[in-house]
Amino acid sequence: MMPAYVSHFGLKQAPFTKEVADADLWLPASKTALVDDLVEAVSERSSVVLVGEPGVGKTCVLRALRHRLPQAGFRLTYCHNATLGRRDFYRQLCLALGLTPNATAASVFFSVSAHVEELGRERVHPVFLLDEAHLLHQDTLDHLHILLNYSWDSKALLSLILVGLPELDDRLAARRNRSLFSRLGRRLHISQLTPEDTTEYLRLRLERAGCEREVFPSDSIAMLHEAATGALRDIDRLATAALREAARKKKKLVERDVIARVLDAEATRPGDET
Repeated sequence: MMPAYVSHFGLKQAPFTKEVADADLWLPASKTALVDDLVEAVSERSSVVLVGEPGVGKTCVLRALRHRLPQAGFRLTYCHNATLGRRDFYRQLCLALGLTPNATAASVFFSVSAHVEELGRERVHPVFLLDEAHLLHQDTLDHLHILLNYSWDSKALLSLILVGLPELDDRLAARRNRSLFSRLGRRLHISQLTPEDTTEYLRLRLERAGCEREVFPSDSIAMLHEAATGALRDIDRLATAALREAARKKKKLVERDVIARVLDAEATRPGDET
């Protein structure tokens, strides 16, 4: 069942849902450049660390990478549960790779590394995308550089892409993690949206939902951008709440007073810290 605001604004669907096909993802120029960097790094068989604040589009960049890389030469494996100890981390990786996880830490590691070597013989380059990597257990971080070591560290058979919040940089820079950090050939940062990016994003998402007229006036967009601090996830949430509030008030434009009511409601909602 479609929300009432969808029909009120003459939309075909909810405009700010996360259910968007990889090919339809919108990225501003700065994030498109990041995807270019990731494609280049993986093509060179390098490993990468990518950091950014919550909600700025890190996973969108990974999805764009998935869309860009040719399936014939690469095998992407995505892991988002970073809160596991080393053995369970490798068991999770085994399952994601379609392997049967064994009982001991040594055997599951051997299964993963043997699979990487087998893909190398098939001229397929595996890429492990480790999301929320700032939450990785230290014993897992201690071991990841060994996963990158093949044929006496003479072959680059695997690319790791570690993605997380800015504190991931601090963890990797610690002396204990220097073996892993030195193997991450690209160190990338994803920035927040600019006001121009937010304007384009809102327009495009509304167009794809079937609305080509102005819904958010420029002053409302500026207010929304400032409140969301340039984070895509917060823009989606606040814009949806604003559309819902405007529909309740029978308004055809989401004006500043509507945005203000949404922000006031957010400020007074208890237990909403993230």
